Amino acid sequence: MLRDLYRRFATREVLSFLGVGGAGFVVDVLAFNALRSLAPFSVLDPSVARTVAVALAMCVTYVGNRFLTWADADAGDRRREVLLFIVFNVIGFGFSIVTLTISHDVMGLTSRLADNVSANGVGLALGTLFRFWSYRRFVFTDAPLVPVAAEIGAPVL
Repeated sequence: MLRDLYRRFATREVLSFLGVGGAGFVVDVLAFNALRSLAPFSVLDPSVARTVAVALAMCVTYVGNRFLTWADADAGDRRREVLLFIVFNVIGFGFSIVTLTISHDVMGLTSRLADNVSANGVGLALGTLFRFWSYRRFVFTDAPLVPVAAEIGAPVL
């Protein structure tokens, strides 16, 4: 069973995506923790440091995904690709901010460890699943955006 699961998901695309994401994760975590230690970020809400860290990691992951994971995908309109990449990253980033906010502000877990578990653990895992799906489906493809209803044969209103 595990072997079948491995064969199904251990494709070059998935492994490359995870490798690029791993590099982005390292940039993200290092930047987040460095910023949480430096003024003025150390006295601001941790979501500010999180935002800056994610922006830096986004630059790394765009380049990696464009030129490694989906190097063969026709870029088509590069502006469209970058815009969709940013939009889906912001949505994926939302998972991280929501989990950090719930942990830090709602549950009162304010230690650096709690911030890292919520933002860089739970939030990042949820965001990664969303990003893989959205990049593969909408960003690094030359297919035009089609309403979901049209894909399943339902009339588009």
